[in-house]
Amino acid sequence: MNAIILGCGRVGATLARRLYRDGHAVTVIDLSGEAFRRLGPRFKGQRLVGNGLDQDVLKRAGIEGCDVFVAVTQGDNRNIMAAQIARVVYQVARVITRINDPIRADAYRELGLITICSPTIVSGLIRDFLTDERWALEHDYNHEYIEMNV
Repeated sequence: MNAIILGCGRVGATLARRLYRDGHAVTVIDLSGEAFRRLGPRFKGQRLVGNGLDQDVLKRAGIEGCDVFVAVTQGDNRNIMAAQIARVVYQVARVITRINDPIRADAYRELGLITICSPTIVSGLIRDFLTDERWALEHDYNHEYIEMNV
């Protein structure tokens, strides 16, 4: 698989390392060359400093032949725009974008973008964990609270 990842923060760097380790061709784009330090010395994929909304940068990254485009910058607007460019202009088969605002994530999901919304996912996992009866039986926090305050 040939993947392009826009954004080399914690999520982008972790994903890039994992995909590279699994044997995939990976190109990471970020506005800051300093961000690539997160990739570590073992990452031998392509690193490209530039704006992921710039079509020249995307072409240098190999978007015309990529299988997957992932937008995981800190900015929802940048991620949405880059995902739409990859999907509509370059017709990349698999495009995924991170959107931090749950309302916007729902709206763009309805337009056909595959969106990952961290606040929604994390809050759902925490809720599931807290409401899991097996967990509640194993951890009687009311009892522990009473013992601590006696």
